[in-house]
Amino acid sequence: MLETLESFDTWNMWAQYIAYGLAGISVIILIAHILKLVATSDSKTKYDYINRSEIRILLTCSILLIIGGGFYANSYIVELSILWMFVRLFVTISMGLIIGVIVQNLLKFYYPFYIEKRLKNLRYKPRISPKTGKPMKLLSEEEEDVYLDEGMQAEEDIFSIDYDVWVDEESGYTKIEKYSGHLHALQCPECNYQTFRVLKEEIVKSPSTSEEGELLKHFECGYCGHKAKKTFNIAMLKDFQSEESTPA
Repeated sequence: MLETLESFDTWNMWAQYIAYGLAGISVIILIAHILKLVATSDSKTKYDYINRSEIRILLTCSILLIIGGGFYANSYIVELSILWMFVRLFVTISMGLIIGVIVQNLLKFYYPFYIEKRLKNLRYKPRISPKTGKPMKLLSEEEEDVYLDEGMQAEEDIFSIDYDVWVDEESGYTKIEKYSGHLHALQCPECNYQTFRVLKEEIVKSPSTSEEGELLKHFECGYCGHKAKKTFNIAMLKDFQSEESTPA
């Protein structure tokens, strides 16, 4: 009996060490993430970092805490039979999976509402010109075409990429920022979750120099499965020959 108690004392001690260790790692990862956000002053760099890493980091921290909680919940064992050992193991794993699924769903279906607002604020936050130290002007879709090459304009025409052009009107300094055209999920018209994504795009009608083209987007909700199609116009192609032949 004494040997059994001593063996459980050893297990209890190491289970708590592991729990504290995993919780500590989780906290360190979260603090490092927050410090990186605070230290990143450029809005576009911060936008890309949040978009690329935040949900993944939060999910990693949550998994570490769930596993640590499982160890901690089983660190006060005094006496345990084989049957109760399997019962404890089953309950611990089951509770961990349930909590894990809840956290994953929160990050997948609810958190995007919050993160989208932050990303939108970062994207349209006035940029400061390094030349004059004054706020720059965000150009409209029509105005920015002057600063985009033909390839960039083509990407915008089929909605695969969206470009923001900021201009310092005093010095002429220009900053072009690149964003994915359909990276983020939209709000589903059926379930209202931010889980309505573009599955595929197809050009139904190619644009010409005389007519606009037509792009068909296929949407599907990752939560309720609602599907929809929507057509978009593609801008007409420029007739460079006509422009060259036009007298100055």
